[in-house]
Amino acid sequence: MAQDSTTPIKTTKALDDYVLLGHSGLRVSPLCLGAMTFGESWGIGANKDESKKIFDLYYEKGGNFFDTACNYNFGESERFLGDYVSDKRSEVVIATKYTSNVTAMQSDKRFNPNYGGNHRKSLVENLDASLKRLNMSYVDILYIHFYEYRTPIEEFMRSLDDVVRSGKVLYVAASDIPSWALACANTTAKLRGWSPFIGLQSRYSLLDRSLEFDLQPACAELDVGIIPWGIAAEGFLTGKYTRESNTALRTDYRNKSVSSHSKIEKNWKILDEVKAIAEEIGRTPVQVVLNWTQQKPGITSPLIGARTVTQLEENLKSLEFKLTPEQMKRLDEVSKPTELPFPYSMTDRFDNFLGKNIEVPSKFESVATTYNVGTLSQRN
Repeated sequence: MAQDSTTPIKTTKALDDYVLLGHSGLRVSPLCLGAMTFGESWGIGANKDESKKIFDLYYEKGGNFFDTACNYNFGESERFLGDYVSDKRSEVVIATKYTSNVTAMQSDKRFNPNYGGNHRKSLVENLDASLKRLNMSYVDILYIHFYEYRTPIEEFMRSLDDVVRSGKVLYVAASDIPSWALACANTTAKLRGWSPFIGLQSRYSLLDRSLEFDLQPACAELDVGIIPWGIAAEGFLTGKYTRESNTALRTDYRNKSVSSHSKIEKNWKILDEVKAIAEEIGRTPVQVVLNWTQQKPGITSPLIGARTVTQLEENLKSLEFKLTPEQMKRLDEVSKPTELPFPYSMTDRFDNFLGKNIEVPSKFESVATTYNVGTLSQRN
């Protein structure tokens, strides 16, 4: 494909250009600051002083959307964040999560099977513990951290509605959930008059665009905002790794992921295109991938994480420009999934069965028109 060296469109977007999250009136920043790196218990974060500097920079630039979880750094993340916002509670939006069982993650604790999961007992006990660590009377958003295939959907949706009615939670959301469960949950909530999910967190990057098949159209239909994570693919898309250097990686979670990414030749081709565009426009690879993500359908507020102020400054600069349509197309093409699950593998037949030039609602364009894998005659 021909190189496009056009200067990206300048924008005035900033952290205080607030957006609405899903089917709600909640105003959040267009980038969400993830607090998984607040704390050092997991070996991938920053100490309290450095985390405070990261928090301060994001907040001073107008950022108001913070994301944590009951298990991040075994509670350090929530404690740090609670201290930082103690004098500015009404000015910020705090999201936390329950589901993970910290007693299963720490060998020095007696295992408690009910301290994790999406069921009512886990919800009540973990929410109370999170509020204590955060030193707050309520959180703005409570997520189920992942769909664990054990708790009935109607149980956790009713339980979540109860904590909303109690005032301990203002909105509810879901993370890492299949589209059918998300649709079932929000349909059940609507029919019962319970609080529906207004947001979805899910993995999404140039290396993994599976979100586009089911989850993005489901969110479009249900009016659920998308807060994607893993945008830089655990650092692989930052450009700091080479085919040679990845062989010396340590064996922690992030480096295992990078090692896995590096074994797929297509991923290196994606990275090469990211780096090429970054060089053409005078930006860094991570700014390019963040900007690509911000422009995709249904994306509300991508999650960013940082261990240093410098890393956060780099991430925030992704708001200063807008990739051109040609540059977006280059990234779309190089990262396009090669295998399409059914029924998406038959969308190219629609013209034959329905007729050409029939408008597709914009909320479904990404799945109904993007993945054209050939004509009917070519496939039969």
